[in-house]
Amino acid sequence: MILGSGALLAVGALPLALVPWAWRRFRAGLFRLTCRALLRLLRFEVRVSGPLPRAPYLLVTNHLSYLDVIVLASRLPARFVAKKEVRSWPLLGLLCKGFGTIFIDRSDRRDIPRVLAEILASLSRGEGVILFPEGTSSSGDEVRSFRSPLLAQAACERRPVHAAALRYRTPDGEPPARDAVCWWGEVPLFPHLLGLFRFSRIEAFLDFAPEPVVEGDRKRLAERLREAVVERMDGGNGP
Repeated sequence: MILGSGALLAVGALPLALVPWAWRRFRAGLFRLTCRALLRLLRFEVRVSGPLPRAPYLLVTNHLSYLDVIVLASRLPARFVAKKEVRSWPLLGLLCKGFGTIFIDRSDRRDIPRVLAEILASLSRGEGVILFPEGTSSSGDEVRSFRSPLLAQAACERRPVHAAALRYRTPDGEPPARDAVCWWGEVPLFPHLLGLFRFSRIEAFLDFAPEPVVEGDRKRLAERLREAVVERMDGGNGP
């Protein structure tokens, strides 16, 4: 499926190469269709609450798994910011690279200005951009502190930043989501992915905050966005 989407992407790039806006729209639509097909294959049910942001937008969420990208992209046209290591992952790396992910070298702070410039360029073109400011995935037992460097431009411009909370739930009697759906620690990628096929159903809850956050200080902006995500985690549906 991923290879098929890659082939369609390559074919579509040829006639649309001279029309950038049409190429971006084609790429976003194909990304959404691919992610929805993957979710059907994995027997996911995505439940959305709260107002979805309209492009151009900057959105932050908590980070539980590589599945977060698939869930979010199935509902929103967006570019994602991900660590550079994702680019080398088999199949999933191809998917992310082909659909315009902005990769960042988290070990080198000198890469931050380049990524900020790419984010700003995407917003200027009317695109949505999604960040995972925790910097790594977790079991979902808590929302870790949000890193603020990639929010610097938004704070400087007092740009509204949206927040959403992600949660997963599995049926009673089946392995809990924190252990089998969330991907964290030292669990190998492919055994984890294959293990998802044992579930009769997986529910993904995507809860958007009712209002974006505007803040002139990047560290305070990160804190307020984390608070907004925690509030949705504590007050929303799901586990």
